[in-house]
Amino acid sequence: MANAVSQPTLIVKNKGLLTVALMLGTIMQVLDTTIANVALPHMASALGAAQNEITWVLTSYIVAAAIATPLTGWMSDRLGQRRLFLFAVIGFTLASALCGIATSLPEMVLFRILQGLCGAMIAPLAQTVMLNINPKERIGQAMAIYGMGIMVAPIVGPTLGGWLTESFDWRWVFLVNVPVGALCVAMLLLYMPNTEIKRRRFDFFGFGMLALAVGALQLLLDRGAENSWFQSTETWLELGLVISGLWVFVVHSLTAEQPFVDLRMFKDFNFVLASVFMLVMGITLFSGLALLPPLLQNLMGYSVIFTGTLMAPRGVATMVAMMIVGRFSGKVDARLMMLFGAILMSYSLWMMTSFNLEMDYWPIVITGALQGFGMGFLFVPLSTMAFATLAPRMRTDATAMFSLVRNMGQGIGISLVSAVLASMMQVNHAELAARLTPTSQAVQTQMPGLLSGDPQIVSMINGLVQQQSAILSYLDDFWLMMLLSVASIPLILLLRGPKKARNAPPKTQEELALERAHAMAD
Repeated sequence: MANAVSQPTLIVKNKGLLTVALMLGTIMQVLDTTIANVALPHMASALGAAQNEITWVLTSYIVAAAIATPLTGWMSDRLGQRRLFLFAVIGFTLASALCGIATSLPEMVLFRILQGLCGAMIAPLAQTVMLNINPKERIGQAMAIYGMGIMVAPIVGPTLGGWLTESFDWRWVFLVNVPVGALCVAMLLLYMPNTEIKRRRFDFFGFGMLALAVGALQLLLDRGAENSWFQSTETWLELGLVISGLWVFVVHSLTAEQPFVDLRMFKDFNFVLASVFMLVMGITLFSGLALLPPLLQNLMGYSVIFTGTLMAPRGVATMVAMMIVGRFSGKVDARLMMLFGAILMSYSLWMMTSFNLEMDYWPIVITGALQGFGMGFLFVPLSTMAFATLAPRMRTDATAMFSLVRNMGQGIGISLVSAVLASMMQVNHAELAARLTPTSQAVQTQMPGLLSGDPQIVSMINGLVQQQSAILSYLDDFWLMMLLSVASIPLILLLRGPKKARNAPPKTQEELALERAHAMAD
């Protein structure tokens, strides 16, 4: 096992340019999870859709991507990594072009489903190839490069989307993918090698049950707030489908001869812990990205462009951190780097619990940079340790599940903070309003107009109460995110470091030949 993992399993003629091609595809796909958010009002106007209908532009993409992600392993075996990556990038690029010329909401939703189905396979495939073309001692640097696309792209997405929408047109949010996709395809044709094709039977029943559970969960998370959560019959039906689908999938996978997903990957202790930690990271990272734009625009009155600019330091800090981690990889215990990142991220979230409406923009910049820097120290070592002890044959399935867990964290996080925000706004508004009674000293000395019942003064005071209850509700969400971040720190201490081989046998001629070929590729 140790020798098998320490050698690259795929030799390429130019690893650097292939890495660029892989990252172009990854960044293009991951950007689309957030780049369209700020353009939704403009889309609604152009497509003649209501505000509650236009959210299907986001929901359709997320649900399609969630269902298709677990397919990556099986399709990679049947088509080969090269063919599948080319198919995914070409399909994603064409779907992006179709989204850019859509003339109605049904067209846009259909094209976004196609975009999600194709794009879902890009990130896990890129991670698999990055693991396969790098030896064990360079996996940390490879994951640092991969992490820049996965973690920075969602942060940059709203900034880029806002700039394209305001400077050009909302359609360029999708059309910008066309030249990037074309360049990616050209480079893949030149540098991506063919891989072995395996005749693996497709487990329709297993896939159907997993797709049912994942799709129902995404619908529950996306539509829960709109349906008043568990006051709605639809939410209960979706929850029932999630539980039954997942239960049947697990039982079937444990008893079938050739299951859709090999659950033996979850026997790897590091992979299980890393997946749980990635779920928490998905919740905290994407929750912050979902909360800050409405806070900055609606409560603090910043423009879309300036809001995106204020969030940019977060992405820059993540890139810097990942470059540093790439240098330290193999020299410093990965758990120490993760511990530093988790503490820094928790501290930044604690700082965010002190936000107020009188502050300037510097606390946003500072906390964002600290959080991004901490995130960079978390993602790379986490990805390295998750796959360090996993058998290479399980990598494609495992990277697909790892991506699925991250996406689930994103959906859970956004739904969780949205539900807490809506609930606490009502609670905080009621508590603040209850203090404004005719007998309270504040009313008698500072707001005597309330005693007269002047409608204009009452309306003004109510607006202030709503504003204060909103900022208090955001702070409640920041407290929740901080507690989640702190609670995940013990998981780092449970991760197992890589075992160092003792009295390792001398390398065979085949292993030496692989090393020489790898060196020539570099």
